[in-house]
Amino acid sequence: MNNSFTKCLLIIYLLVAAFSSMAQPAKVHVFVMEIRDQIDPRMTRYVNLALEEATKSKADYLLINMDTYGGTLNDADMIRAKLLNFPKPVMVFINPNAASAGALISIACDSIYMSNGASIGAATVVNGAGGEAAPDKYQSYMRSLMRSTAEANGRNPRIAEAMVDQTIQLDSIKQEGKVITLTTTEAIKYGFCEGRANSIDEVLKESNIKNYRISTYELSTVEKIIALFLNPFISGLLILAIIGGIYFELQSPGIGFPLLIAIVAAVLYFVPYYLNGLAANWEILVFFIGLVLLAVEMFVLPGFGVAGVAGLVCIFGSLILIMVDNDWFDFSRIPAYSLRDSLTAVGIGMMGAILTIIFGGAKFVKSERFKKMTLQHKLDKDQGYTSNFLEKPMVGRTGQAYTVLRPSGKVIIEDTIYDAFTRGDYIDKGSTIVVVDQEGSSIKVRKVQE
Repeated sequence: MNNSFTKCLLIIYLLVAAFSSMAQPAKVHVFVMEIRDQIDPRMTRYVNLALEEATKSKADYLLINMDTYGGTLNDADMIRAKLLNFPKPVMVFINPNAASAGALISIACDSIYMSNGASIGAATVVNGAGGEAAPDKYQSYMRSLMRSTAEANGRNPRIAEAMVDQTIQLDSIKQEGKVITLTTTEAIKYGFCEGRANSIDEVLKESNIKNYRISTYELSTVEKIIALFLNPFISGLLILAIIGGIYFELQSPGIGFPLLIAIVAAVLYFVPYYLNGLAANWEILVFFIGLVLLAVEMFVLPGFGVAGVAGLVCIFGSLILIMVDNDWFDFSRIPAYSLRDSLTAVGIGMMGAILTIIFGGAKFVKSERFKKMTLQHKLDKDQGYTSNFLEKPMVGRTGQAYTVLRPSGKVIIEDTIYDAFTRGDYIDKGSTIVVVDQEGSSIKVRKVQE
């Protein structure tokens, strides 16, 4: 009987525990992502990945932890659109700044909470670090974005527009000649903030969200690497490596280390921009067309003419276009400073490559380190090797450069054309040359000073 009684108690206990667990509601999932840096392509990719993860994890709320002074208009617009269309409630915790593009993103959220001493506004579009106002077409576009976004979330569109336009006058809120920047108290007063909070937990308490669990999104190691290579400064260094690698490969026989550097740098340059949606297929194709045109200029059409110039234009232009979000040369939504940053990065990269080639190229090509990295091993006569395929001695003979030598090419001596190379010098077509050495079926020449 005791056993039966014990079994009954155990069954009752298990049933009560089961019903208790069933009755206890599941915790509310609050998904936190951080916008605490400049709004640029790296931030756009971070937001896209975070929203995908929030959807996959079936988050109940999305909470943005924000502190930014703004960034590019195009990236802010893309983030704004994503937030407006997100199916779950979106909250933003401004701690402590939401300026310019940050103000636009904040207004796109369903509810706004601000810390003590926080601010929102000052959304005038400016050109770069100088802080000068961009042309009116950019201001007009930003005003329309601020109005429509405020209307979508039930906020005063005139106040939102006045964060951009200093000519707007609002009684008791704003005088003409200044743009609006609201403090926490002012934002609450004018309906641009739901409450004051100094931590994420306080934000959730103000929102009357209880029994919650928080997960904060972080980029994976691979995504952090991709974000690193979207930095314009890093892009400039990669451009230098691409151009320098190609140049040094042309100075050495076979496929060697310099070409490998150029290929790796090109992959690291193109892939992040492609994954972020900035690099279109046709822009990458233009870059490779430019390389082909340069190759034609160097090996098929000696001299420097139309093909060479067109190749440089294609390469330079594609590298710039890849960094900005144009739509088939439509730059209407791209601020001037975004183009300027792209031009600066590409210009510095190409200028650095040119300076490296001019001041360090010839010396590096002749160095022992370069010879170890490339296929330049010599089979000397004193080691028992012979490789003289020329029918007669050539040293001391004179002739003319049949093609441009950069440093290899062809020369003509006594009506016969020979493969030739220099000691790293550049010799124009038609220049008088003299043979200084012969190796195998090729001869080494130098320019005769006339």
